[in-house]
Amino acid sequence: MARLRNDYEKFSQRNVTILTVGPNTEAAFQKYWREEKMPFIGIPDPEHRVALLYRQQVNIFKLGRMPLLCIVDKNGRIRYAHYGASMSDIPENETLLNVIDQLTASSN
Repeated sequence: MARLRNDYEKFSQRNVTILTVGPNTEAAFQKYWREEKMPFIGIPDPEHRVALLYRQQVNIFKLGRMPLLCIVDKNGRIRYAHYGASMSDIPENETLLNVIDQLTASSN
């Protein structure tokens, strides 16, 4: 999430809303957001409802939920999804920004 925070301005310039969902409680999310000065929205999902909806993988041998990153268009359609195989398997911001730029170009 820190990586997204560090490039938040690049996403904002593209009119992108960043929304993160995690298994933590509301109190844990609020504390982390405050301490890390996160400029985007974080949604607690301790009951895994959102995770199940998006078919996020859980691997107890790899510390729980595997990373899932989706780009959803204004109509609610998933236009890009990356299901991570490990906790470090997260696309670079430049990859995401390129996908967003391609989606924007194709919709014009």
